[in-house]
Amino acid sequence: MRDAVTLLDDAGRIVAALTRLGLEPVLVGGMALVTMGSRRVTRDFDFVIPIPGDRLEALVNLFYDQGLELAARVNQAGDITATIDNPKVATIRLRLDAPSSAYFSHPKTGLRVDLLFDFPVPASQLAERATRITVRSQGFLVASEDDLLHLKRMARANRLSPGDAEDIAFLEERRPHS
Repeated sequence: MRDAVTLLDDAGRIVAALTRLGLEPVLVGGMALVTMGSRRVTRDFDFVIPIPGDRLEALVNLFYDQGLELAARVNQAGDITATIDNPKVATIRLRLDAPSSAYFSHPKTGLRVDLLFDFPVPASQLAERATRITVRSQGFLVASEDDLLHLKRMARANRLSPGDAEDIAFLEERRPHS
């Protein structure tokens, strides 16, 4: 497993490549909260991107070029238990299944990137209110605190994760009190 700084640099290269494809990712989830000062421990980067359409093959290839593979199976805890090691097969699978999300992981470094395709909120709406930040020379578009709170509340309604409750408390504590 690589250190957090190296994983951040790896994620930054993926963000830059997605942006070059015209699929500018908006960082959401636990890592977005970490950029705001949360002490949350998270194992992945979650990004909302536009539905790739005719850029799907290029999207898959950019992940495989970085050593990440598409998840084939995910267990109840959300851990990836099997991946597809062939980018052509991965592209076909995504094209046939047309999922609302896809998970990519690097088997050696532990880097995991979860993509949400205009789900549960369109990427363009999140991007309008997002903030651009730079961490170690890597640029990220981070969803607004209001959007993150909305997304966390939606996630909590659909699953029972103690992390969601902690994230909601963190975001609510940051809100101006009137």
